[in-house]
Amino acid sequence: MFNEAGFSVIRAAGSGVSSLSPDILVFKKGLQYAFEVKAWETKNLNIKKDQYEGLLRWEKNTGITAYVIWKRNHEPFLFIPLSVFHKSTFSYGISLKDAKLIGYMFEKLM
Repeated sequence: MFNEAGFSVIRAAGSGVSSLSPDILVFKKGLQYAFEVKAWETKNLNIKKDQYEGLLRWEKNTGITAYVIWKRNHEPFLFIPLSVFHKSTFSYGISLKDAKLIGYMFEKLM
């Protein structure tokens, strides 16, 4: 999807295993984004506290805007800013309803 939109794409080594860096980095003429990808069919998306806080640190250290991409079967990708997740004891989360209201579609980021 990003290649087709003219972006250069880097998939992080250890993606899906480590919470030290986002899954995907994309670059195109001054645009740069980092994405953590989650493919869950639940009604809520929860990210472990240490992974979420690691993404925030990564965003702060690099200056590259980070999003969580939520993919559900037969639905468009939702690009969700880190700032809209709600903190709980062990994780940060967002409901599907809120993600659909707040999240961006792919075209809006381009």
